[in-house]
This record gives sequence, C-alpha cells and structure tokens, in this order.
Amino acid sequence: QVQLVESGGGLVQAGGSLRLSCAASGRVSRYTMAWFRQAPGKEREFVAAISNFGGTDYADSVKGRFTISRDNAENTVNLRMSNLKPEDTAVYHCAASLGVFTAQSRAYDYWGQGTQVTVSS
Repeated sequence: QVQLVESGGGLVQAGGSLRLSCAASGRVSRYTMAWFRQAPGKEREFVAAISNFGGTDYADSVKGRFTISRDNAENTVNLRMSNLKPEDTAVYHCAASLGVFTAQSRAYDYWGQGTQVTVSS
C-alpha cells in the first residue's frame, strides 16, 4: 500500500511559478509517477508523468512550462510549474502506477488527496 501526500499549492498571479511536491509513504522507485489535475466542473486531466527510469511525458498544454522530476531516495515527486496561466487553476493530484508508463488515469493504483493551485489574472 502506498500513500501519497501533495503539498506546495497556493495562490499565484499569472506568469508566476509554483513547485508541487508529492511524498510517498513507501518505496516508489518501481512506479510510474504522475500528476493529474481537475478544475471545477471539468473532468480530471493528465498533466505529466515520469517513469521509473526517468522518462517523461507532458500534456501539450503544459509542455515547456512544467517540469516533472523524482527523487527515488527520498520517495518524492515534484512538479515545477512556471509561466502559470489562469487555466492552470485546479486541484492537482499525485498518482502512482506499478503498470505501464501512461497518461491514462485508470492505470494508476494510488492517488493523493490533492493540492489546490489558483492562478489569478
């Protein structure tokens, strides 16, 4: 069983930056780790993923602005977000998958409660 706890969300002006962190209760070095987000009234959407070997994938909407990274020794995954836009406003969730490296949320076995990111215009 893996428990995930996100932190680092907050209120930021458009163009600003935030760094989200996800701390795992157990070893997640073999897991694909990802960030998803859900805005009010919208479906959950993929943001970024990082494989156990360090390969990365990003949603088109965040490419060039967001960077996902992991520290297997510390069992953490981070999401560095820059040049934030109002449309990035959402609850951001960390997720872990022991399966394939994918953007499909149904493949992820463990989820955190989320951290709110609000970007003002």
